Amino acid sequence: MSTIIAGRFQLQDEVDRAREELAAAGFDTDRISAFYLSQPGQHDQTPIGGDHLLSPGAKETPEGVVKGVAAGGAVGVAIGAATSPVTGPLGPIVGGLVGGHVGSLFSFTKMKERGEPEEGGENRIPPREAGMLVAVAFDDADQADRAIDVLRQLGAHRLERAEGNIVDGDWADFDPDSNPQYIA
Repeated sequence: MSTIIAGRFQLQDEVDRAREELAAAGFDTDRISAFYLSQPGQHDQTPIGGDHLLSPGAKETPEGVVKGVAAGGAVGVAIGAATSPVTGPLGPIVGGLVGGHVGSLFSFTKMKERGEPEEGGENRIPPREAGMLVAVAFDDADQADRAIDVLRQLGAHRLERAEGNIVDGDWADFDPDSNPQYIA
């Protein structure tokens, strides 16, 4: 694994210039990668598309819905049974169904807000923004400062450090959903 320094650019002309300047600074052109990073959630990493099989923050949803249906259904059956002299034998059944439905809706009040951490979890670093990335790999740690300086002088945003492999201009092990290690 090599050290990789990457920066985000807005325009294709900026990307082309960054590739040229990194090569002029002595970096191997086969170890310079430029690519477009899609919006979070649109990286097609699962068989059905997207980045995750479950939406982030939705892992407690099935448990909350089951609790809501059970509690609402029990209350509905009790109310239906109490009103059975008026509603007849269908009262407890309809009461249970209506109560279960209302209970499942109540479970939505337990949903987390955007940016709120998972139960027992920590806040995530914000995902990478969409845009053009230019990355350069090297094995000599002394080259890190030079790569950072070149990218900063060219106006790169959101510089980050990573470990990985760039071969023939392709950052083969890039994970768009990983937590970036931003450089201050």
